[in-house]
Amino acid sequence: MNKVILMGRLTRDPEVRYTQTSNTLVASFSLAVNRRFVRQGEERQADFINIVAWGKQGEFCSKYFKKGQQVGIIGRIQTRNWDDDKGQKHYVTEVIAEEAYFADSKRADGGDSGNFENTFGTEVAQNSEFELTPSDDLPF
Repeated sequence: MNKVILMGRLTRDPEVRYTQTSNTLVASFSLAVNRRFVRQGEERQADFINIVAWGKQGEFCSKYFKKGQQVGIIGRIQTRNWDDDKGQKHYVTEVIAEEAYFADSKRADGGDSGNFENTFGTEVAQNSEFELTPSDDLPF
């Protein structure tokens, strides 16, 4: 299984280009993803991960994602290689975005973009008829 889930901040606005053969939109950007642990006396470190989004997903990212924004990306790792003009081989590893979400807690216009629906693209019932009480028996 090849599945990656990342949350980080864009290091730059997405860069858009189109393929030569099929004129498909491709958006590429980099995410700064904080490492989970900080060594005592050191600053938090981050990994800078290259992201590529194709087609409609790329269009969404290029239209709504901006430098500094916190986003969530779900996708897969892909490696590729090529030879340059001098015959030197180059390798790159990148994440191909299959899903992209806003992850900031507040937007600049004051709206709340950090709720479950905006983060995960799923609607949550606000007034559910099912409520748990301390006396409920849970199966786990």
